Amino acid sequence: MQTIKDTLAENFGGPVSKLGSRQFKLDECPDLSDKVAVVTGGSEGIGFGVTYTLLKHNISKLYILSVSKEVVEGAKDVMAKELGQDKADRTVWIQCDLANWMRVKEVAENIKRDAPRLDILVNNAGRGIMPAEMTSYGVDRHMAVNHMGHVILTSHLLPLMKRTAENGAIVRISNQSSNLHQKAPSDTKFATLEEINRDLGPNGQYARSKLAAILYARYFTRKVTRNGFPNLLMNATHPGFVSSKQSRTDIFDAFPLAGYAMSHGIEPFKKDQFEGAVPTVYAVTTTEESGQYICPPAIPEPGSELAQSDELADSLMELTRKVISEKTGAPFDDLAVND
Repeated sequence: MQTIKDTLAENFGGPVSKLGSRQFKLDECPDLSDKVAVVTGGSEGIGFGVTYTLLKHNISKLYILSVSKEVVEGAKDVMAKELGQDKADRTVWIQCDLANWMRVKEVAENIKRDAPRLDILVNNAGRGIMPAEMTSYGVDRHMAVNHMGHVILTSHLLPLMKRTAENGAIVRISNQSSNLHQKAPSDTKFATLEEINRDLGPNGQYARSKLAAILYARYFTRKVTRNGFPNLLMNATHPGFVSSKQSRTDIFDAFPLAGYAMSHGIEPFKKDQFEGAVPTVYAVTTTEESGQYICPPAIPEPGSELAQSDELADSLMELTRKVISEKTGAPFDDLAVND
């Protein structure tokens, strides 16, 4: 019976969200004075719920990485009205398309020069359930944005996070995953670029990239957290069914007719952006574990059989290193990617 209650709490909003075996509320977020955060896609949807909460709990500086300046300005207006101008002014917007890997590296290097520390990294931005598409590098856009762009960002920010952790702070990273990772093909090997460029359909493309988010967290835990940096944690999260641009609008790109079920049919049962932010906020402010797959509100779950495979995680990260190196023409041997 509790398993059923946990499933309902994980995926839907309103009263059923209180049925979970473990609870966490955004108001339980600790005081974040003197801490610094980076949030990708932090100006709308779940990302806005995260940035709003971090500011509400006194984060000292928050870098928002996103594509649209107009969306960020709208978000800052809301923050100024509801949290005060001082809180809104703690945000720094940086234009960054995660599919542009050289720009991602540049942004990370700029943050390292500007910030004295980095306590929180939220790898949130991503491509939703949409048709297959290639980036200018010739890589599937779901994997290029949802996984590889965030690996580049994390890897180039890693020296700053390591210094922060070495000074006694707990540094936390979260990767936005989804229960749909379970729909990744059972024959997923992450062996070649040709494999990840194979069109699996909108659900399959999305699922595979969300599987990668969990595998990366578990790989990072083995290679970094348990290899000399116990205060440097990475976890993956599942937000549940959230009312967002992805579920209300983008879904029609993949399913022109059937998308109505997602955009309208279950809309009354979806979580809002703040409910969707709960597991991420827990992961980047409270947990003391690493390598977990955290479902709402704060329930660690094993994930699919593929998500539990260290061998598959190793293959994913070796392929990630190879593709990034070949496509950018620059070696990419950071510990966050390779041994």
